[in-house]
Amino acid sequence: MEDRLAEAVSDVAERDWGDDEERALRLWIALARCYSTMSRLVAGKVADYGLTTPQFGVLEALYHVGPLPLGELADKLLVTGGNITYVMDRLAEQGLVERIRSRQDRRVVLACLTADGQDLVSDVFPDHTDFVTDQMSALDESEQETLRGLLKKLGKSLAD
Repeated sequence: MEDRLAEAVSDVAERDWGDDEERALRLWIALARCYSTMSRLVAGKVADYGLTTPQFGVLEALYHVGPLPLGELADKLLVTGGNITYVMDRLAEQGLVERIRSRQDRRVVLACLTADGQDLVSDVFPDHTDFVTDQMSALDESEQETLRGLLKKLGKSLAD
C-alpha cells in the first residue's frame, strides 16, 4: 500500500508556474468555492419559499424593476432566453407572473407580476434580505464594501 502511495505522490506534476500564477489560481479557487457555497445556501433558503433560484430571481427582478421584456429579463439574470421561457412557464402555472404584449411594439412580450406574485415577493423578500445579510456577516461593513468594489472592478475588466 505504501509503495502505491509513494508512486502516486511521485506522479504529481511539479509546479511549473510562478507566484503570480499561483496567486491568481488560488484566488479563482477561493472565489469559485465561495460562490458555490453561497449559491447552495441561497437555493436552500429559496426552496423554503417553494421556488427555485431562477424563479426567485425572476420574481425579485420584476418586483424591484417592474415589467420587463423577456430578453432583457434573461440578460439581467444572466440566463438564456430558453431558460427564461421555461421559468416563466412554471411561474405562470403557479399564477405568479403573466406575459403581456407591449403596446408600443407588439413583437415584445413583457414579463409582469400578478397580484399573487407581488404578494409572495413582498412577504418573503424581508426574510431573504435578512438571510443574505446574515451570510455576509463574517465581513464588517467596510470589508463588504471593499469586496464589492473589488469584485465589480474584476468583473468589469473581464467584460472588456
